[in-house]
Amino acid sequence: MSLTGGNRNDVTQLLPLLDKVPPVAGVVGRPRRRPDMLFADRGYDHDKYRRLLWQRGIRPMIAERGQPHGSGLGIFRWVVERTISWLHGFRRLRIRWERRDDIHEAFLGLAACLITHRHVQRLC
Repeated sequence: MSLTGGNRNDVTQLLPLLDKVPPVAGVVGRPRRRPDMLFADRGYDHDKYRRLLWQRGIRPMIAERGQPHGSGLGIFRWVVERTISWLHGFRRLRIRWERRDDIHEAFLGLAACLITHRHVQRLC
């Protein structure tokens, strides 16, 4: 997770975020350090970032600008949008009142724990 100012462009944080990804669990053996592919919307459609992802061994699945909808990325995107909506259900996260980053991140972690707990309760 990375906390930046609200006026920062998302694409500038793409590579630092990928560098923070922990080892990915999978088949027995050495854990993967990077995901197989990256799904992204049209805001990330730049040749520079596609090239950098390929160099890291990550297959970019980025919707192209000027193309009609229907790339199939919406199937995965709704999970992210739904989770952000759940986080906005917590008033302290909807509008950031805290000036200190550590306090905001603590409330974010607490909200993620509560969301996970509610989700697990429904499944049991």
